[in-house]
Amino acid sequence: QMKNVMLGMASLYFLYLFFGAGLSGDEKKRIAVIIVLFIFATIFWSAFEQAPTSLNLFARDFTDRVVFGWEVPTLWLQAANSLFVIILAPVFAAVWIALGRRHKDPSSPAKFAFGLFFAGLAFMIMVLAANRVIAGGGTAIKVSMWWLIFSYFLQTIGELSLSPVGLSSMTKLAPLKFKGQMMGVWFMAAALGNLIAGLVGGHVDPNKLQEMPALFQRTAMSLFIAAAVLGLLSIPIKRMMRDSSAAAH
Repeated sequence: QMKNVMLGMASLYFLYLFFGAGLSGDEKKRIAVIIVLFIFATIFWSAFEQAPTSLNLFARDFTDRVVFGWEVPTLWLQAANSLFVIILAPVFAAVWIALGRRHKDPSSPAKFAFGLFFAGLAFMIMVLAANRVIAGGGTAIKVSMWWLIFSYFLQTIGELSLSPVGLSSMTKLAPLKFKGQMMGVWFMAAALGNLIAGLVGGHVDPNKLQEMPALFQRTAMSLFIAAAVLGLLSIPIKRMMRDSSAAAH
């Protein structure tokens, strides 16, 4: 399977960096942080990229998309994420800069945990929405578009906490001669997450609505657990990187 091939390539590359690249102890510490961020970024993208699969099917079959007699095309709802990114990106940039000036800027793992948590909230919203459809008798009762829009809003908060932070972290943490390759490693995490999201979404059956709440709930719980684990790891990671010339911020 492609997933196993990509995991194997990432594993071999990280093993090479640790044992064959001639890196110093300080550089190996930074690579260890990159591995942690890589794993949790993959988890995030595997949930976030369900927008074209499970969430899109929910929009098509179980969402009331009629506005003043006109039915909003299903794919238009996915534009909500792009709109929220445009609106919220300057806000997040201002917040991180303001916190940095006060020396209160969270570490990269803490920001990742924040992103995972909000993505989990987004899928809990979809659990509630799917349960409302089931309670209403399936396709006979459809839920408002606001459920999906609010879910995309929370996902965007998660994305803005993780995606640009991840790119910045790769640049800061990567050893000088491997900076370019580390950009590729970051996008490999996104690609792997997309692949997992596609595999999960491929098992969604619109005719079995009762399975959707369970799918959304499993996704949410995975994100919450990942956020909690990474939140706990952020403390030792920050301590480990305290004396590094490229601290994880």
